[in-house]
Amino acid sequence: MATPIAFMNGDYVPLEEAKVGIMTHALHYGTAVFEGIRGNWNPEHETMYIYKLREHYERLLRGCKMLWIDVPYSLDELCEVTAGIVERSGYTEDLYIRPVAYKSQEMVANLNLRSLGDGFFCLAVPFGNYLDASGAISCCVASYRRIDDTMVPPRFKLSGLYLNSILAKTDAIAAGFDEAIMLNMDGHVCEGTGENIFFVHGNTVATPTLESNVLPGITRDTVLRLLEDELGMRVEQRLVDRSELYTADEVFLSGTAAHVQGVGSVDHRPVGNGGVGPVTQRLQELYFPIVRGQNPSYLHECTPVQPKALLGA
Repeated sequence: MATPIAFMNGDYVPLEEAKVGIMTHALHYGTAVFEGIRGNWNPEHETMYIYKLREHYERLLRGCKMLWIDVPYSLDELCEVTAGIVERSGYTEDLYIRPVAYKSQEMVANLNLRSLGDGFFCLAVPFGNYLDASGAISCCVASYRRIDDTMVPPRFKLSGLYLNSILAKTDAIAAGFDEAIMLNMDGHVCEGTGENIFFVHGNTVATPTLESNVLPGITRDTVLRLLEDELGMRVEQRLVDRSELYTADEVFLSGTAAHVQGVGSVDHRPVGNGGVGPVTQRLQELYFPIVRGQNPSYLHECTPVQPKALLGA
């Protein structure tokens, strides 16, 4: 039986006891850096495989530099803490792991990051499909533009920044779509509200450059490698025009939460045949065994953890 555990400021505690006060600076101003990490359950191995754990924490620590947050743990210690949460919680299903480094001082009306205290917590919760992975989703182009690096740096998962995505996502769902696709301030395609985006044109796949204000996605990196190494496709990182949303052979999204997700329509226009395209489907067939520890060639990219209940503890 699962017993949800969190790690908060140096201790493992029951999840229901992990609390912050209502004056916490991060609650008022979004002064936090977070990550979303997948734990993928493999019932045959009775093991949870955490995909790209170190890479997620490397990105979190870079984000902490932007917000003047001092995390009192090394990269190795952060990975050990996360494995400890998964082991102690005892879940035997897919998880979403959420570490957060934040300005913990209980103080309002202070906009000087350097004068505020820091905190860190991490938790894990059961998490299935973020989007409908069984089929292709419908998207619209968001009226909200993606934040520019000169406003708030979008290359990091900064809590306050995500209001930009939340507004776009909420409007998309209210209008009957599954997801929104955001343009940057120059009018070029940027990304989904929580996913990177790719365009298939014949044997070439295009994706927006990091300079287009996209998040440097960890799943994005995996997809780029699979396209080149496993599928032998040409990959272009370049500026992508809005019109390509409507004219590409395939459009798909990638992200830790979304995995690899086909797009069937954009602004009511069908993409390709309106279903999951062959390149997207092949990527899904490659990707899921990797993150579940079923592909020996990529096993080194997963951190295996056995839940405590299965260890006889």
